[in-house]
Amino acid sequence: MPAGRNSRLIDPQSNPHGPATITSQPQIPAVSLRVIPRDQHTISRKDISPNALRVLYRLRDAGYAGYLVGGAVRDLLVGGHPKDFDVATDATPEQVKHLFRNCRLIGRRFRLAHVVFGREIIEVATFRANIDDGSGDRQLHEGGRLLRDNVYGSIEDDAVRRDFTANALYYAIEDFSVRDYLGGFEDVQARQMKLIGDPEQRYREDPVRMLRAIRLSAKLGFEIGAETAEPIPRLASLLSEAAPARLFEELLKMFLSGHAVASFEGLERFGLLPAILPETAAALSSNRSGALRRMLLEGLRGTDLRVANDEPVSPAFLFALLLWPAYCRALMALQAGGMNAEEAQRRAADRVTLHQLQTVALPRRFSLPMQEIWLLQSRFSTRQRKRVTRLLAHPRFRAAYDFLLLRLVASGEHAEDVEFWREAQTLSGDALSASLGAEGGADAYLGEDDAPPKRRRRRRSSSAAAATE
Repeated sequence: MPAGRNSRLIDPQSNPHGPATITSQPQIPAVSLRVIPRDQHTISRKDISPNALRVLYRLRDAGYAGYLVGGAVRDLLVGGHPKDFDVATDATPEQVKHLFRNCRLIGRRFRLAHVVFGREIIEVATFRANIDDGSGDRQLHEGGRLLRDNVYGSIEDDAVRRDFTANALYYAIEDFSVRDYLGGFEDVQARQMKLIGDPEQRYREDPVRMLRAIRLSAKLGFEIGAETAEPIPRLASLLSEAAPARLFEELLKMFLSGHAVASFEGLERFGLLPAILPETAAALSSNRSGALRRMLLEGLRGTDLRVANDEPVSPAFLFALLLWPAYCRALMALQAGGMNAEEAQRRAADRVTLHQLQTVALPRRFSLPMQEIWLLQSRFSTRQRKRVTRLLAHPRFRAAYDFLLLRLVASGEHAEDVEFWREAQTLSGDALSASLGAEGGADAYLGEDDAPPKRRRRRRSSSAAAATE
């Protein structure tokens, strides 16, 4: 095995699965190549995207090294069916672009090549190095966060640069073996998530790795190793330094991949919920009955079920669910201060949204429908004919009604409303009007324009009034 650029810094007596002793650089784990031959692993080419294979073969034929890497290798080893296939190579992004006419270069923080095959994109990354010798482009924040990392190196360097050992496995097309430099193969077999290198340093480089640890643990059913888990509660506040747009994307991956319940429970267990959803965390903490948490978890179970059934899930509905405890808490505070219900609802929705935007960049195309789902909840108690008709025709009615169903988990007081609106959706316009008229038999079930003129009541004498009491 060729020695990596940084092998001279590694203590040869160090544990190959832990950080090595070094003198002048941050701790760099020792690398030790283990080749797992085809008959000792479960990866088959028939389970790999034909387009990914096409990229690997063309790189090889052009004289470059090319490997399937990361999550696809990890998932294939545990019997999963990855949707994305990434490739690592010693070719630079420009050299990759020269090989593929259907290639575009993207990224500033990490320069990448995307080879486009219709709707499928094969991401090709050049091996990255640990140490900037002046030949590349690396920039660190003063707190240790990695702002830009375009320093290229060897495959050994690249393995060490990856986040988790389970993601530092390379599938070689020339002999169909798996190349393991950091003990990741054993960790996958043991179903363990372990960070490469010093956990605190790696989290400071990129705080989003804490979220990734929880997300991947939930997705794969892996346990987070003790050393990897220990710094997470202490460093949770570092997430405030992450780009809000990146946190939004990470939350979508976390909650829309079919493992939302386990991901949420992981956020709670490792103390990240207050860092990522601060007002929701505060509301759940103050909700002694636990009703809001039960509702939230039931909604996330429904989300997981829809993903499992290949049904769509709206980010607007997801965030309406995640931020509902915060909205309820803000609404109660405003009404306790004497604000009327309708105004308090609007103010609470705006306040929660604006506060959350300081952490997570929730786009308006999702935040506005989210607020509509909240604000429509108060209209489900109406029985006035025109208002019922308008609500049924509202573009957000179905999402708001599904949300009302979830609220039954928190409180049975919504059962009557749920039953009324369930039946209302099955009736024609005339049948609905007749139902409302028969049910109410009074002006309360008519719109203002439908109500007959009120007749002036004659005042009765006090003796007549007394006789009727």
